[in-house]
Amino acid sequence: MKKLAELTYEDVAALVGRGKAVAIVPVGSVEPHGPHLPLDTDTLISETCAALASALLTQKGIEAVVAPSVPYGVTDYAGGFAGAIGVPAAALTALLRAIAEKLLATGFRHVCFVNNHLEPAHDAAVRAAIDGLPEGVASVACPLTRRWGRTLSDEFKRGDCHAGRYETSLVLAAGRTPKDTSALPTLGISLAEAIKQGKATFAEIGMTRAYTGAPSEATQEEGEELYGKLVAMVTTEIEEALAKRGP
Repeated sequence: MKKLAELTYEDVAALVGRGKAVAIVPVGSVEPHGPHLPLDTDTLISETCAALASALLTQKGIEAVVAPSVPYGVTDYAGGFAGAIGVPAAALTALLRAIAEKLLATGFRHVCFVNNHLEPAHDAAVRAAIDGLPEGVASVACPLTRRWGRTLSDEFKRGDCHAGRYETSLVLAAGRTPKDTSALPTLGISLAEAIKQGKATFAEIGMTRAYTGAPSEATQEEGEELYGKLVAMVTTEIEEALAKRGP
């Protein structure tokens, strides 16, 4: 895996000069994830997806580099919890649009934003950043879409996955050690359903400790399996977009 930030300007010039370089930009949040996971959980998951996808794409002959992450997002649902450091949707869209345009102007053939912070307003802000760009030059890889969400775990599909078994497994597979989860009861609160009902914060939803699902059931093995599916999402979004650009 190549990291853009670790390259010299001459390295970058040589890379984009070959005409096949792709930039992958992890997007996340600074947001509470229960009493057991770190605030950068979403960013960590996006970074791990980007690293694994970059390596796989490079094996396929697509020179993919991982650009520095954008760790701040729209975190309105976590309002009231310590550590919820969000930004306005418009600010996030403007920042991501500027990053995409600069990467493309530098000579990257495609820019993919990998997003694993699943707040609807955040996802909309990320997608708005590529609206109006020429076809095939930018994409968003996020499991909120039905196409990719249906490939993931049952907990994810139910929507009770914020800092639950799904995300805790991904954190384990990324090499981090969560705090002890043995005393955390399973909560069958569907964040997705609550959002549909118009509830606007974790507190309103009943997530009094900023988590739902079953974190105590998480395993590294499940996390590795989930990363396989998330990486397939990223690589497919990029390959399909490149196909639209043509040779």
